[in-house]
This record gives sequence, structure tokens and C-alpha cells, in this order.
Amino acid sequence: MSSELIDQLGDQLGPNGLPYVLPIHPNLVHLTLGLFIVAIAFDIVGLLYPLEKPVFKFMAIPAARSNFFDVGWYNMLASAIITFFTVAAGFYEVLLAAPPAGIQSAWGLEAMQTMLWHGVGGVALLGLIVAMTVWRGFQRFVWRRDRSQQVQWSYLAAGLGIFALMFVHGTLGAHLGGEFGVHVTADRLLRIGQDPNALLR
Repeated sequence: MSSELIDQLGDQLGPNGLPYVLPIHPNLVHLTLGLFIVAIAFDIVGLLYPLEKPVFKFMAIPAARSNFFDVGWYNMLASAIITFFTVAAGFYEVLLAAPPAGIQSAWGLEAMQTMLWHGVGGVALLGLIVAMTVWRGFQRFVWRRDRSQQVQWSYLAAGLGIFALMFVHGTLGAHLGGEFGVHVTADRLLRIGQDPNALLR
């Protein structure tokens, strides 16, 4: 029964190995990254606002410190929410992946090892982003509610550390697509001996 279901699902997969034309996970990844980076960047600007205030005044830009912190908070919250969907889409697409064997990435990992580390890293980053959101929420609504400086330096340092983890994690994901051709339509067609130029017009 289960083998029949797998065969039936296999018949519905497109040339990229997915039941839809474009992979969802890579697109959601960029949304997660963008929201998180903007959140930390605006909190840094808010923290350094006293130094930047003369520049804003000179350029006639009406900016209040609290506005930067608002952007930081709402982007961090959105990043935490969207990352649940990013990780879910990633696990779904990895279940449908058929990675090639016998190929190593620039980091010396095979496709299955890369997928494993990328999956573990995705769950770890989800946990870190949610923890950062909770930490940010406590700063905004409890610990620093009445202060003009809404975030702690340690919070921003942790955010910059997560940037480094995101770089490593993203590179593993790039290896899956770029070096192993996971869910890359042209790569899959070439592997089964078909001409992508003839089929993808």
C-alpha cells in the first residue's frame, strides 16, 4: 500500500522532483533572512540614534528613535512566524529529494550529509530566531518599556552571531542546489538523459 502511494506521488512530480514548478523553501529562506537582517539592522540604527541624529537633522529626515525600534520589533516577529513555514517547506522538499551519490561538495560533504546538516541547522535557527523574538519582546514590553534605548547590546551581539550561523547554513543550502542539483529542473533532466533545451521552452 505504501509503495503504491509513493509510486502514485512519483507520477505527479515534475521534472524538478516536486509537485509544483518552483521550490518553495528557497523563496521562504530569503524572506526569513531579509526580515531577520532588517530587524537587527534597524535595532542597531535605533541604538546608535544619538550619534546619527545630527545627520538625520541635516538631511531633513524626520526620524524618531522609537520608529527604528518599531521596525526592528515587527520584522523580528515576522521573521519568527515565517521561519516555521520555511522549515516546514524545507522538510517537505527534502523528503522528495533524490540526491546524487558519489559527489562531494566544496566542503567535502556528500549530498545526504549536506541535507542532514542543513535540516538540523534549519531547526536550530528556528529555535534561535524564536528565542530572539521572545528576548526582543521582553525588552520592548517589560524590561525596557520606559527607556528610550529599547534593546541591549548583548541582544545585538547575539543577532550578529546568528548572521554567521545563517551564512554557514545558507552555504549548505546553496551546495544542495548548486553542486548536487537537488530540485533543479535542468540538472534532473540531464541526469535522466533528457535535453533541457528541448523540454523547457
